[in-house]
Amino acid sequence: MNKFERYYKAVNFLESLSNLPLQGDYMTDTHHADVYIKRMRYFLNLLGNPDKDFKFIHIAGTAGKGTVTNMVHEILLASGKKVGSFTSPSVTTSIEKIKVKDKYISPDEFVGIVDYLKPFINKTYVNGPYGRVSYFEIFLAIAMVYFKRQKCDWVILEVGLGGRYDATNVIRKPIITAITNIDYDHIELLGKTLKKIAYDKAGIIKRGSVFFTTEQRRSLLKIFDEICRGKNVPMHGLVKQSNFQKHNKELATALVRYIGINDKYIKEGIKNAHLACRFEVVQKKPLVVLDGAHNRSKIKTTIDNLKKLKFKKLYLIIGIADNKDHLSILKQLIPQSDFIFFTRFQFQNKDRKYAHPKELLVKSRQYFKKGAKSKIYLDPENALSNAMQLAKSDDLILIAGSFFLAGELRKRWYPEDFILKWRKSF
Repeated sequence: MNKFERYYKAVNFLESLSNLPLQGDYMTDTHHADVYIKRMRYFLNLLGNPDKDFKFIHIAGTAGKGTVTNMVHEILLASGKKVGSFTSPSVTTSIEKIKVKDKYISPDEFVGIVDYLKPFINKTYVNGPYGRVSYFEIFLAIAMVYFKRQKCDWVILEVGLGGRYDATNVIRKPIITAITNIDYDHIELLGKTLKKIAYDKAGIIKRGSVFFTTEQRRSLLKIFDEICRGKNVPMHGLVKQSNFQKHNKELATALVRYIGINDKYIKEGIKNAHLACRFEVVQKKPLVVLDGAHNRSKIKTTIDNLKKLKFKKLYLIIGIADNKDHLSILKQLIPQSDFIFFTRFQFQNKDRKYAHPKELLVKSRQYFKKGAKSKIYLDPENALSNAMQLAKSDDLILIAGSFFLAGELRKRWYPEDFILKWRKSF
């Protein structure tokens, strides 16, 4: 019996719930938006409101919110705070979404909480006024229960999608809310204009909190300012930096300085901050970089990071979710590449469908540089193996376009059981 068999069964149980109908699904349905927060609150009420005693920092944005969440977590940890954080999606395995101090939730504790929640999940399905809870909502509940059992003081929540109707917005009294930036992503749910997207993300701003943002455009800042004025919330806009990485560092620094954290701990925490699949170098000779970038803003940062590296040829392994803006990704990455492997991630449910590799190839042809070659692989492992065979020691292999793809291929260097054993990012 595999040491983690009970854990894998618990994860499978949660993923299998997608086979059941859902009364309003945030990932696909914007016509019943009011149900999502009500359903999450109903579920937490059943559990005795495990979220009620934390000091929350709530972070939204199109790009960088995971990085800022991680930086703030590490800074608070360095300063001696009992801190927990909830992020999404996971890269290699589900426990990566939930962290207290310097460790992810243990597989055994995860199983125990899932078993504890099952009767309450059943109740929402059988006679809950808003139908069964969703996969994301259950994970948030697991995190809240775990944070309570671990007696966390501070909890940092990364918004899953948008802000206003995201399950994380169930919290009532955050100390700080923050938005990293606004760009086009999930437009089918959040709106087709930046103003609509900004308005949705600004839904996390609450009376009694303080608000920070690195967004620079006046038209969007005006939206934030109007909402803050209406709720009597102090607003802090940060000075424009040269790139998103500096934006993220500046924002994390501003958030923790507001609550009185010493610069000594800020420096230490930022130094310790590390996130898998955020332009992560996992091998040298050839250089292999894993990057979960999947929208225009994130890909721009990827390109900026590529310019800092020395290599001869770029071998790109790319797979993209079907609901992303493929062209905005392809037209930035493809011209940089000498050999492109079009593939897909293998995790698939009704919310996470991949773009067909043949379609990506067709859309990409206009961006090929002279002499560039390409192949299609339905198995991403085969794409990686072929790239590793072709690449010379001074070349670079970049895996990009999807966290799911980067996470699947990361297992070559960090197997899932390895992460489950050590419960930390490497």
